[in-house]
Amino acid sequence: MKRLGIFLLYILFAGSLHAQQTPPRLTLQEAVELALQNNFNIKLSQNNATIAKNNVSLGNAGMLPYLTGDVTSSNSIQTTRQTRADGTINNITNAKNTGITYGVNLDWTIFDGFAMFANYDQLKELDKLGQLGLRDTVQSMVANVITTYYSLISQDAQIKALNGVLATSRTQARYANDRYQVGSASKLEVNTALVNANLDTANLINQIQQFRYTKIQLNQLLMRDVQTDFVVADTIIVDGNLKLADIINQAQVQNPSILAGQINKRLAEINLRQVKATRYPQIAVTSGYTISDSKNPAGFARVQNARGFNYGVTASLNIFDGFNQWRRERNAKLQIQNAELNYKQIQQNIEATISNFYISYTSGLELIKIGQANTELAKRNLDLSLEKYRLGNITPLEIREAQRVYLDAQSRFSAAQYQSKLAEVTLKQLTNRIDIK
Repeated sequence: MKRLGIFLLYILFAGSLHAQQTPPRLTLQEAVELALQNNFNIKLSQNNATIAKNNVSLGNAGMLPYLTGDVTSSNSIQTTRQTRADGTINNITNAKNTGITYGVNLDWTIFDGFAMFANYDQLKELDKLGQLGLRDTVQSMVANVITTYYSLISQDAQIKALNGVLATSRTQARYANDRYQVGSASKLEVNTALVNANLDTANLINQIQQFRYTKIQLNQLLMRDVQTDFVVADTIIVDGNLKLADIINQAQVQNPSILAGQINKRLAEINLRQVKATRYPQIAVTSGYTISDSKNPAGFARVQNARGFNYGVTASLNIFDGFNQWRRERNAKLQIQNAELNYKQIQQNIEATISNFYISYTSGLELIKIGQANTELAKRNLDLSLEKYRLGNITPLEIREAQRVYLDAQSRFSAAQYQSKLAEVTLKQLTNRIDIK
């Protein structure tokens, strides 16, 4: 009997493992804010978006001139033997020749077949793509945080259900022991009750272990110490007002993949403009102001200084390049067709994804209604079964079945809530309008 008492105390301790923890509460809003502040992927996307924005400039598109300052210095030491026209010979030993030229030069392409305008449009579209990538990264991260947070709520509900089942097992073990003491129950019945309580304790410990794993996962998303402990909310509230037609329509104008497909199509069209630009003449102007000083002891003019303004125009036209121009244009047109096909495929894939998740969403809503009613009925049935067992009106197998039915009903109810919430969050992510309510 002493061993029985010790075992019951152990079960009581194990059943309160989850309840003993009193860490600080973490709200969903706080979790999302931490992720937005700290997550590395978001910071990387922010930097990439800023780079794309910085690249949108007239100079990067090739519209502005290039102005350079140039300095050239040349020096030599030469020994020279000169025979002049009158027959005299002039020997110059180790003559130092020096020359320096410096000035500013300007190069400006004033016409390149409108390629510079296409380049500028391309940079603006790439900027839009960078901003879209940032927004998609933020939405994906928020979705991950929300689904992980609600997974913890669902697991916590399962832990509470297991605690309830374990409490029933402990009570059953106590009743079995009391009946054994007065001779109305066998030792086998007591041992069976203890085995059941032990199994329920193991199930609870396993569920708490999974709960802690998911906590580590959420801490990792929040970029903080993975050992940080916290408690979450205890309720999953599903938005029951989503309409399939509204979601599909919103996705056409908000979904990041669809918007990226539109941008890629425009980029393909811009690429064709850039390729066609090489059919036109390329015209550039050059100008500069140069100062030069030179000394040449062996030269006709031993010292020479010059300064002045220079300018010019260059033009070139691609007359024949081995049919490469035709090839590039044809390939560019095919790329436009590919971009259009890819865009339509993305639209179809997104609509199919939305339809699948909407089925999961609506099914989950129905299962929530059924699951809530079943859980309440199963709990009342378990309480009644425990009382009947105390009075000796049912067998241990019957009360164990009542426990199984209650735990199964609670698991299905929690799974339905999480299923609907996960589908809701995914549908809102696909329309780029996730909130944290």
